[in-house]
Formats: sequence, structure tokens, C-alpha cells
Amino acid sequence: MIKIYNTMSRQLEEFKPLQAGKIGMYVCGPTVYNYIHIGNARSVVAFDVIRRYLEYRGFDVNYVSNFTDVDDKIIKGANAEHLSTKEFSERYIAAFFEDIDALGVKHATTNPKASQYIDAMIDFIAELIDTGYAYEASGDVYFRVAKAHDYAKLANKNLEELIEGASGRTDEETQRKESSADFALWKSAKTGEVSWRSPWGEGRPGWHIECSVMSTSLLGDTIDIHGGGADLEFPHHTNEIAQSEAKTGQKFANYWMHNGFVNVDGEKMSKSLGNFTTVHDLLKLVPANHLRFFLATTHYRRPLNFTDEALLDAENNVKKLENAYRNLVSTDEMTDEALSELMTYKTSFMEAMDDDFNVANALTVFYDFISWVNKGNGGSEVRQFFDDVLEILGLHFADEADLDGEIEELIEERQAARAARDFAKSDQIRDALKAKGIVLEDTKDGVRWHRE
Repeated sequence: MIKIYNTMSRQLEEFKPLQAGKIGMYVCGPTVYNYIHIGNARSVVAFDVIRRYLEYRGFDVNYVSNFTDVDDKIIKGANAEHLSTKEFSERYIAAFFEDIDALGVKHATTNPKASQYIDAMIDFIAELIDTGYAYEASGDVYFRVAKAHDYAKLANKNLEELIEGASGRTDEETQRKESSADFALWKSAKTGEVSWRSPWGEGRPGWHIECSVMSTSLLGDTIDIHGGGADLEFPHHTNEIAQSEAKTGQKFANYWMHNGFVNVDGEKMSKSLGNFTTVHDLLKLVPANHLRFFLATTHYRRPLNFTDEALLDAENNVKKLENAYRNLVSTDEMTDEALSELMTYKTSFMEAMDDDFNVANALTVFYDFISWVNKGNGGSEVRQFFDDVLEILGLHFADEADLDGEIEELIEERQAARAARDFAKSDQIRDALKAKGIVLEDTKDGVRWHRE
């Protein structure tokens, strides 16, 4: 039985999909005005692991993750480079796929773009106006939060306190609102901005309406799981719930899941703080498998501390897994005792993952399994379980033949360096191989090598 920590109820709940064997899952994707940073990647990888495990457990997952390609930052960036917003955002959409491909992330079933759903957003907003949940003011359209049922319940906030907290604002937009807590569904066009025709004049959608429309269009009025970073609980997911449930009259999502932040020196990593590292740059310095392991193996709700030591731990653990995988004994015969032990590892691994996808506890089981493998236990069923866990973690090791070829090439390069009396280079190659778990032995018959 799979249990999920539901942010809405603040407790573990038994997972019951709307339709047996099928899951509709929506995870908020990036606003495409820059390369993704490690904080963004943490969310992408965390939900990729969750999706992979659900598929391992036999579910057909319809996984939707959007691109916000209509946004203030996109308009500003595009104007600065004299590009259309489409040209500007498509550059970073391509970069996003390049980065997640390197990290071994499965592509979503669908990656909708906000700009593709403008007509549906206009229809959605018009219906909210017709039912009294929204109002037009000088070309803008706002949602009446006071009319929403139990507004801000997801973020555990009180509407009266929110209104009081915003009551001191005196800017022009606040003056147009009926309540300072009301949020924009449609924004009237400003000079130099991309815009679309609407019943309220030229303009563009607000951020929150985009995800509501894309989600309900692709997954229906109620979805099984809605996910994203903890920073989206309020106001983004809060406002999604308010406008979606006002429009459909149905519960928007049955389970809300939020991943923890990535911290650098005790502060949340973000572009606004300036302490972010882009995945694009980091992948030039850190092997993709190591970065993937670092992002994938902390429980998704816990904060993740980005340090050199953490990356080194990831590197060592990946090597541990790879060496065990390479040295796995091939045999089709297993004793009843070995089969029983293997089943115990598999059951314990699933019990850990069934408990709100606790990958950290599941890894503890897997490391015990690795020790068991290193004692000479193997066979096709052992390899299959090993493959299944690697698939869930999103780790892929190079083909054995290709890897052996690379090793032989490096050994030849080392021999050439030795012949040229370039001992510094020779030692460097030896150390590089050692770091990969390859030990060289210089004998009278030539160089021999084996894995640790």
C-alpha cells in the first residue's frame, strides 16, 4: 500500500487513484527565461523518481509538466535581446531538455506551453466572471478571493490575515481591486509587451490561471497528484485551487506533494538571491550520474544541502554501485536460500518506497543488497532487481564493451607517456583509472587491469 504525505491534510494518506491502475499527475514546470538552477533540477528529479517508482509498481502515469512561456521576466529578457518572446523562450526550452536529458529525466507525457492555451484561458476567465467569482477593472481581471471556499487552506493561511497584511498597499493596481488579496487572472497590455485580444481588451493571462487551464484541459477537472516546489504552496497552488474549484465545482487535486528546497550556506537557492548554480554550468564540472544521484537520493520533502562534500559522497556512492554492478556474478542457478534473501531485499525496498517515496530508507536496504552481491551472490533475478532500482533512481552505466574500450585506450595512452618519459601524465592517467575503480598492474608481460 502506497502512502503519500498530502500537503493539504498535513498527514500521510493511503494513495487511491481516481481510476484503478492509472494516475493523472501535474507538476509545475519552469518559467523559461534562463537555464534551470539546482533548485529547479531538484524538483524535476524528485518527481521523476516518484513517477518512475509509480510506473515500477504497475501504474500507467499520465505525467504533465508545463512551460510558463508568458511572463514578465520573459518579456524583459526578449526585449533586451531584441527577440520575440517565442524565440527567447524556445531557446531556454531547448536548454531545459538538454539539461534534463543529461540528468536522465524521462520526458513528460505532455509538456504544454502556456502560449498554446490562451483561448482556453480566456474562456475559463469569462466563465468565472459570469458566475461572480471574477471581475473586470480597467482592462484587468481579478479573482474575488472572498468568494472562494476556504481560501488558502493548502498553505494553512487565514484570509483575514492576508487581507490585513496587504491593506497598507497604495499602488495603482491595488486601488483597482475590490480587495487587496484579489489576484490577477488577466493583465491589460503595456507598451512593448506581447498581448492577445480578449473581451477585456488586449492583454495576457496571469501566472496562476495558466496552470489551472493546462491541467484541467489535459487531465480533467480533478487530478490524482499535483506537485511542485514548497515555494509554490502560496500563492501559486493556493490560487490554482481557488479558481479551478470555483470554475468546475470539483475538487482540483486529491494529493498535493511539495519538494523541499536546495540550500547553499543555509539559504534557499534562488535566482533572486543570486546564490544559484545553473545545471548547464555544473554539468561541465560534475559527471551527470553523480549530480543525478545527489539530487535523487534525499527524501523529496527534506531540504537538500548543496556542498562539495555532498557531491563527493554522491561520486563515491555511484562508484560503489557501478563496481558492484560490473562485478555481479552471472549464473542462472540460485539456491532457495539466495532467492529468499533476494525477496527480502525487494520487499524491504518497496516498503520503504511505499512510505511516501522514502528513497533514503530504500537506499539503506539497497546498500545491504550491494554488500550481499559483493559476496558472490548473482544471477538473472539479482541483476533484474539491480536494474529495476537503477531505473527508479534514473542511473545508467556505460555499456561494458564501450567502457572496456575506453580503458584500453587510456592504458595505451599511459604506455605512450611512459615511453616518452612523461611520468606526470602517466601517473595522472593511472590515478584517473583508479578513481573509476580500475587497478593497473605492470608486469613483465605488459599491463594488466582489473576492477576493485
